[in-house]
Amino acid sequence: MPLMKRRTQAMLAESRIDKEFAMATRMPTYFISHGGGPWPWIPEMAAEFAPLAESLAHMPFEVGRTPRAIVMISGHWETDAFAVMSSPRPPMVYDYNNFPPHTYEVSYPAPGAPDLAKEVHDLIARAGLPTRLDPDQGYDHGTFVPMAVMYPNADVPLLQVSMRHSYDPADHMALGRALAPLRDRDVLIIGSGLSYHNLRLFTPAARDPSTAFDTWLTQTLALPAAARTHAVLDWETAPSARICHAKEDHLVPLFAALGAAEGESATRTYHQTGIRGGVTASSFRFG
Repeated sequence: MPLMKRRTQAMLAESRIDKEFAMATRMPTYFISHGGGPWPWIPEMAAEFAPLAESLAHMPFEVGRTPRAIVMISGHWETDAFAVMSSPRPPMVYDYNNFPPHTYEVSYPAPGAPDLAKEVHDLIARAGLPTRLDPDQGYDHGTFVPMAVMYPNADVPLLQVSMRHSYDPADHMALGRALAPLRDRDVLIIGSGLSYHNLRLFTPAARDPSTAFDTWLTQTLALPAAARTHAVLDWETAPSARICHAKEDHLVPLFAALGAAEGESATRTYHQTGIRGGVTASSFRFG
């Protein structure tokens, strides 16, 4: 075999190995269903959400190493722009009602990540999306509840990026694409919401609509990348879509998580039926 041909083949093999290594070491992204209110601190709720707790506790083992930081898009923080939490010590935000007094004393003292916040802000701005730093925002329960199960020592730097009031799927997919480079820098991106979120129908009557939507979501996320993106952007045409998400604040984090791993496969990491007698909910990993 001529020397030049051998060198070319060796370079191609090395390039393939480098690409495979990069894919193997890149952080995945997640869309998680974060459960109801401060459920880990209420025994009867913790028992009901035991499958969710198991899936959240397993996430660090799936990731395989401790992230440098976590960027969370929570279904409980929305602003006019993609605001980026920049406090070095974010406070707590108890954004739930009518729960026992001790749940308003929960503390999750994870450090913020001001330097990363500036980097996140710049990535979003370079994508042409509106953004600003927010030094005052604290951890809402869409963030501190699942984090307390995933990383109970609160030792991983953590920041949130807000949704926009518009809930526009394309804008939030674009947010995910803007954040995607962070995955190669050991940053874990998580969209935290619920695959079903109709608080007026958290009853046995939710069984059929939540099952229909969950089936659609699972099948859709298994599609090839281009078809999947198109279908997710057109989510309102899914079976029972507006019954399951009369207000889509808890679905929007999915768009960001998917945008940050748009060409990569989806794996369902949590699936539970019969929540509150009828609700079906799921979580997914991308990559």
